[in-house]
Amino acid sequence: MSKSGSFIIAALALVACVASASAQFRVGPRVGVALNTLRFDKSAFNSDNRAGVTAGLQAEFTIPVINLAFDASVMYTRRSAEAPVSTVLPDGSIYRSRDFVNIPVNIKFKFGIPVVGKIITPYIFTGPDFAFLTSWHAVADDWTEKKVDIAWNIGVGLQLIEHLHISASHGFGMSKYIDILKPIDGKYMSGRNNYWTVTAAWLF
Repeated sequence: MSKSGSFIIAALALVACVASASAQFRVGPRVGVALNTLRFDKSAFNSDNRAGVTAGLQAEFTIPVINLAFDASVMYTRRSAEAPVSTVLPDGSIYRSRDFVNIPVNIKFKFGIPVVGKIITPYIFTGPDFAFLTSWHAVADDWTEKKVDIAWNIGVGLQLIEHLHISASHGFGMSKYIDILKPIDGKYMSGRNNYWTVTAAWLF
């Protein structure tokens, strides 16, 4: 092996050792607000944003040397949505709340800022979000929901005083989540969940 090849391998090994030695694992509570929108094949039936809540635990594994991090959360999420057809629910409304267990998994890049890095660190992140519906049924025989929903998150955030994480993300529905059980204009329609999530986490 050439000297240059040996030098590159040695340098990579050194970086890997330093990264492993300085890697950080932290965990803590996470809470926030989720704004949900249902998107259907026909724009006339798209619902407006409806607010819900989310809360759970987040874990983060950070490699400071390269400003790269990975995080995963287990969250209880309540989303609200407008019925996609002229359905009146038993309580007299046209809105329904749904409960999920969400497991978002993200890769995160942190922007190190000299001098103030220990006070404020901006970051960007992206990754899949797996949502498991905890209760499901047809609504007045008009629409029904799938047990598992998959989305892709893209977001930004701030790490403050090395512990507080405030972030905002948009989830793009990747799977068809809702099926309309009655034909509309002769067609059976399906919808996807799109949502905004704003959260705060405190990692120890």
